[in-house]
Amino acid sequence: MRAIEDLSTLLSEVRSCTLCADGLPLGPRPIVQLESGSKILVVGQAPGRKVHDSGIAFDDASGDRLREWMGIEPTSFYDSSCVAIVPMGFCYPGTGASGDLPPRHECAPTWRERILKQLGEVELTLVIGRYAQAYHLPAARGTVTETVKAWRDSWPLVVPMPHPSPRNNIWLKKNPWFEEELVPNLQHRVATILSGVSSLE
Repeated sequence: MRAIEDLSTLLSEVRSCTLCADGLPLGPRPIVQLESGSKILVVGQAPGRKVHDSGIAFDDASGDRLREWMGIEPTSFYDSSCVAIVPMGFCYPGTGASGDLPPRHECAPTWRERILKQLGEVELTLVIGRYAQAYHLPAARGTVTETVKAWRDSWPLVVPMPHPSPRNNIWLKKNPWFEEELVPNLQHRVATILSGVSSLE
């Protein structure tokens, strides 16, 4: 019971955070989803503009593709007892010349370890994009493509993934092995965890 109370207090602090307010084009709106008993942790980069507007994580085309890769419906994805969503940056950072800007550098040092300590029942962590991979797979070296190709090195506990954004359609065409090999294994792993039967096969 104490962990739940601590998490509730922590989430209240997170959601009222204004640490980066001066550097955020639309102001702060931290977006996270978790419970202490969450089974799957999704680690993205930072919310996009549409997610900032709705306040719902992965409420966009990227989320549709991510849920397809995981093989789950929105009802399970947005059930925090099943899925925690804790991006590297909690607020929309703005847009640059080639897409959204990187997550704000203040966010992870301020909040990340405190939140991860609350997630004691996670059986699978999906790390999406290079910022998430650098934090959660510090031993990984090279590009996102090289890290994702080596997904078996951290299987079945941590799975590196490319960003599910439509901007990555070319990447997916160049790397068909991702949807042919990794995705079916991921879907099986997710289904196993959410059925309540953990398997480390």
